[in-house]
Amino acid sequence: MNDAQWDKKLGIQTVGRDANQEDKHHYPYEPTPYRVLERLVTSGYIKKGDRVVDYGCGKGRVGFFLHYRLDCQVTGIEYSEKIWKQAQDNLFSYGKKGIEILCANAEQYHVHDMDSFYFFNPFSEKTLKSVMGNVLESYYEKPRQMYCFFYYPDDEYVSYLMTQDFLLFVDEIDCQDIFEGANPRERILIFEVVG
Repeated sequence: MNDAQWDKKLGIQTVGRDANQEDKHHYPYEPTPYRVLERLVTSGYIKKGDRVVDYGCGKGRVGFFLHYRLDCQVTGIEYSEKIWKQAQDNLFSYGKKGIEILCANAEQYHVHDMDSFYFFNPFSEKTLKSVMGNVLESYYEKPRQMYCFFYYPDDEYVSYLMTQDFLLFVDEIDCQDIFEGANPRERILIFEVVG
């Protein structure tokens, strides 16, 4: 199925890009392609019942798909109130429990007992460092297996992630064959939080 067909099946509207709230710390809304999410789901790193945070969730596509396919509990964090309102409309039309979408600053979100974290370049490296500090703090509060997923990572993200002692690189899901051309950024990098 293509993206529009998946949206229709889930009863949501997530197609399209929105750069209205873009600034030097918050990047435009652009949904992860469903074909990439399918690769993530079949990788086995996220399982039924996992608790997932989608940072910069936009209109909620990742959360709705993971909930539909894996029955995960998902919390989406969206900075833009305009896009968050569209996500709330999607939440209403999706009509199932297990998903919440918060209009919040990612740096101020307290992680609680979540165990999986998804990023599609939602914000600057400065914000990422703060968010990862919150993830690490949550690990210290309650040690558990925690994975971070980075789709289409830029060089700045990769440099930061590969130099952090509390992150262990565990795998890469290659997605280059899904799209035309050979773009090495078409991948999901997977890290485990190890404290």
